[in-house]
Amino acid sequence: MHNYKLGVQETRFADIIWDNAPIASPNLVKVAEKQLDWKKSTTYTMLRRLCERGIFKNENAVVSALMSRDEFYAKQSRSYVEDTFDGSLPRFIAAFFGGKKMSEQQIAELNRMIDEYETGEEHE
Repeated sequence: MHNYKLGVQETRFADIIWDNAPIASPNLVKVAEKQLDWKKSTTYTMLRRLCERGIFKNENAVVSALMSRDEFYAKQSRSYVEDTFDGSLPRFIAAFFGGKKMSEQQIAELNRMIDEYETGEEHE
């Protein structure tokens, strides 16, 4: 299973890539230097790590995303529910609300999503 957990600096760097992809790797070095105050070696080390995780690729000196930001965070969320709640979405929701009452809007949204999944419709 892939590691979909990112540290603070990895997240900041990944966001730079998602915001600029595809981007030439020398240009990425310049952006990382300006926004993160990183040296070239730090940028390439971090890029290599994120490429090894299957999030980005660096091919012919062009960095591109292998998955969108939304796809990544969806996989990260599923991984968290699997690891922490044995894959039980109801247990996750119960923990998320922690005994607090859900609003009518939250209940309606959850019901809408359940209905869409039952009928196989796309959801946003």
